[in-house]
Amino acid sequence: MKQTTLGILAALGAGFCFSVIDVIFKLMSGDYPLYEVVFMRSVMAMIVLLSVLVPLEGGLHTLRTRKPKLHLFRSLAVLFANLTFFTGLAILPIAEAVAIAFATPLIVTLLSVIFLKERVGPWRWGTLVVGFIGIIVIMRPGADSFQPAAILPLFGACGYATLHVLTRSANGTERGTALSFYPLLGFLIVSAVVGLLFGQGQLAQSSSPAVEFIFRAWIWPAREDWPVFAILGLAGSFGGYCISQAYRLCEATLVAPFEYIAMPLAVLWGVLFFQEWPDFAVWLGSSLIIGAGLVSVWRETLHRRAPSRPRPRSAG
Repeated sequence: MKQTTLGILAALGAGFCFSVIDVIFKLMSGDYPLYEVVFMRSVMAMIVLLSVLVPLEGGLHTLRTRKPKLHLFRSLAVLFANLTFFTGLAILPIAEAVAIAFATPLIVTLLSVIFLKERVGPWRWGTLVVGFIGIIVIMRPGADSFQPAAILPLFGACGYATLHVLTRSANGTERGTALSFYPLLGFLIVSAVVGLLFGQGQLAQSSSPAVEFIFRAWIWPAREDWPVFAILGLAGSFGGYCISQAYRLCEATLVAPFEYIAMPLAVLWGVLFFQEWPDFAVWLGSSLIIGAGLVSVWRETLHRRAPSRPRPRSAG
């Protein structure tokens, strides 16, 4: 029970940190290219990780791994997720982008059944159907109000779900700091290379808002933006650590719905910073998705059972 409680608290903490990242990315998207915001966040987050979190877990030896391929695939998954989600976030209202990204727990459940052999009963299959109906309501495919950019947060959700399932597949053999360190290292390398190759903005001359956001020219940060980048790094470091711990300690299908805390926070940030109020479709779709997730958790609580896979053995 203690392990489950810690995992749920870690998921709630990660949800808050990621909501802070979302609003800062959207605030910065009007001036800075995506690769620069990612690079600045990764530098700040790496400083926090190496100076605070790694010592707390026992030192640099906690970054050692026996599963380099796992970390490579996790890094690729989160890179893809960040590219698609934050590009969509720059174009869409924040609450709408976050609501569509709530497909992540639904996709986590599907992938957990396929790859982790976690058992899912008829109630949870029903919640999956309801949740995906909610996604369709928000995206409104075929309607005049449909925006192609709405597909990007859905792609991001697929990337994040893959990340979470890969984390769970580690079976507790990897430390939380290692699970956070290698994706951060990937962010640093990729964003630095993109900045060196395209930092002059030579690919930004496009009619596509997404392409323009990704490849606009590097801008040296203004003095007043440095504290914002520092907050972004703190949120990224602690958020990545918390979510890694959550999926390491608990079954993916149990912990994923607790990330829904991001929805009310997205509405709050949208009203406070962007004067955006979600329309009826976003409210209805979000209610279906969150309701489905809560029912899934309720059923898990009522019918607590033995883990569907062997408990992880000690990494030692």
